[in-house]
Amino acid sequence: MKIHTVKITGYNSSGEGVARLDDGRVVFVRNAARDDILEIEIIREQARVAWAKIIKITTPSPYRIKPDCSVYPECGGCDYRHITYEEELFAKHQCINDALLRIGKFTNKVDQIINTGQINGYRNKAVLHSDGESLGFYKAQSHDVIPVEKCLLLKDDLNIAIQNMKKPVRKPGEITIRSGRNGTTGPLEEDLDGLVFKLNGFFQVNTEATKLLFRKAREYAALTKKDTLIDLYCGVGAMTLFIGRDAGHAIGVEHNSNAVNVARDNALRNRLSHIKFIHADVDELACNITDPDCVIVDPPRKGLSKKAINKILNISPKRLIYISCNPATMARDLKELQGYIIKDISAVDMFPRTANVECCCLLIKECGTC
Repeated sequence: MKIHTVKITGYNSSGEGVARLDDGRVVFVRNAARDDILEIEIIREQARVAWAKIIKITTPSPYRIKPDCSVYPECGGCDYRHITYEEELFAKHQCINDALLRIGKFTNKVDQIINTGQINGYRNKAVLHSDGESLGFYKAQSHDVIPVEKCLLLKDDLNIAIQNMKKPVRKPGEITIRSGRNGTTGPLEEDLDGLVFKLNGFFQVNTEATKLLFRKAREYAALTKKDTLIDLYCGVGAMTLFIGRDAGHAIGVEHNSNAVNVARDNALRNRLSHIKFIHADVDELACNITDPDCVIVDPPRKGLSKKAINKILNISPKRLIYISCNPATMARDLKELQGYIIKDISAVDMFPRTANVECCCLLIKECGTC
């Protein structure tokens, strides 16, 4: 076993510490902290990069803290319980700005990570796994189940629900539990600034941070009753309704038919008759509306396809709001949206104690394309 001594200089997008080996290769180390001096062992390597585990913390980072969870870091649910929350925000800030510069070649930067200040007890959804004997969450980088009766990320009523589940769970599989303003029984609802939504289908897991994200997107949209909004990948229509209530006309587009039905129901219950929903794949969307005042895109982690990018360019909105939980694919896509420039970019810490972060970017047409 060969031991390497390294100093951690930062973090990658997965929350691993970053250092360099003596031969110049970059090495990623899970559960490391910036300014740690570590003894590490290589566990996987390629020609220009390697992955390692910590053998010994020679000099601990000043940002390192004692984890407050008994199954961390064995459980794969969290990435940053070994560092301060301030350092976690630094890591996410670095990740976004690095992606913008390295992948997108943009000089634009996120100034700060907007956050609620609540790092525990924020999740309104949990996906539990059973292996036939234990009920809990997956170990990091595996499908082995760690028994868990309480997760610090979850709302109290979800933890109570987990503790009340019959154990052992003999049937292997996956169990999803959710919490809304009306408890943990269905049908669930959530309240966002006076609008009430059913939680069927996709909905953000952090309600309070979702409000921050939606408010920022609403600020960027700057709609009036004369304006038209198109929201692509709209899910159950929460953002379409939240922002589209300011518009004269709004359309949400979603490929999941069940989500579209819920979105339509949400529009009815909130008396927003000027907002319509279309069941369609964005890549194949046949839309007669061109030059709308604003288009919102909130694609999956893999980002936009070439077809979707071309579709957006053909629609040619005056303002384009791109929302993403993956800074790397966001930077890639922004670079491909020719004719648009970044006017402003913000970030919201939707997932404290994990490496994930939500971005919200406002793009406008370049003067030559106005």
